[in-house]
Amino acid sequence: MDFITLRFSALSCLFVIAASISALAQNTIGQNDSYRPIITAVPVLTVSPDARSAAMGDAGVAISPDANSPHWNPAKLGFLETDFGAALSYTPWLRNIVSDMHLGYLSGHKKLGENSSLAVSLLYFDLGEIRFTNSQGDQTDYFNPKEYTFNVAYGQKLSENLSLGVGARFIRSNLAGNTNISGSSQGSVESQPGNSAAVDLGIYYTKDLTIGARNYNLALGGNISNIGGKITYSTAGRRDFLPTNLRLGTAITMELDPYNKITLAVDGNKLLVPYSPPDDASAYEETSVFSGIFQSFTDAPGGASEELKEVNISTGLEYWYDNLFAARAGYFYENELKGGRNYFTMGLGIRYQKFGVDAAYLIPNEQGNPLAQTLRFTLHFKLSEND
Repeated sequence: MDFITLRFSALSCLFVIAASISALAQNTIGQNDSYRPIITAVPVLTVSPDARSAAMGDAGVAISPDANSPHWNPAKLGFLETDFGAALSYTPWLRNIVSDMHLGYLSGHKKLGENSSLAVSLLYFDLGEIRFTNSQGDQTDYFNPKEYTFNVAYGQKLSENLSLGVGARFIRSNLAGNTNISGSSQGSVESQPGNSAAVDLGIYYTKDLTIGARNYNLALGGNISNIGGKITYSTAGRRDFLPTNLRLGTAITMELDPYNKITLAVDGNKLLVPYSPPDDASAYEETSVFSGIFQSFTDAPGGASEELKEVNISTGLEYWYDNLFAARAGYFYENELKGGRNYFTMGLGIRYQKFGVDAAYLIPNEQGNPLAQTLRFTLHFKLSEND
């Protein structure tokens, strides 16, 4: 048995498995043959890194632009009004299970002209310290796996209401370092960090409306993220898909009066990754990235009804008082046969002059969930040319 391979392969799936609430709580994997989640490499790329969207049930593709827009929809950068802005987010991850796993996100943007902005960001995921053992169970080494991405995004306003955006990222996932794996069925195999590159494509539409005596804003957003090459973790390992994701959503903002406004946001997500049959690994290996994107709409063993189950729903509410104080709440839904992550979220936000802070808290549906008590914090900073 190749124990090191098992350990770092398990790490790549840890994120998804730990978040699959219903499946873990009820042992769904062993009891139900229809439990078929879509598994990808580097699943951290699909996690909400900032506290604002995290408090709104992970909705973010169509909410108002801010410094964290590159993650959700690069097209929103075209509608940024601040000349320069930055945000720093921090999340202790799975803190009920481990104490040394955390997620960090740093993002900043600069307007290039009246209708365009450029942004750069860094996502950093520290999985904490792990222990390697050999086939006899003896400890051989310690290692601290890490994953990070470096991103560049650009958004361009095409008209008063419409913008397009594009993003590019370099991805490095170092789960086991460079380790020689003895006893492999394929001879001498060495583990290695996984590297890849990916692009995002986004579109954003926003329009102010007046209905009766009230002012509204309607926003629509779409983003395909993480379109990139497969990734592998060993010199003889299989190549896994990145979490290419289609996100579509809307946000409707209503001004209650000059001081109060409320936003309702709804996002739908679907992984554009083909299903991997457990008894046909070769077909999965031979599928190209672009073929896999199209195949992902029709390859569910249960047909169209199962394809619909692969769509996750994020819903969120955001209330602002005088653009100074915000209160947020949301709900995230994932079908129990596709992962079973279901949780409520809530959070608060404050803005004062050039600075701001957001906080979010996650409340899972079931007790004993590894995601319970997840906290996120985000600091905001903005600067205009006249400041």
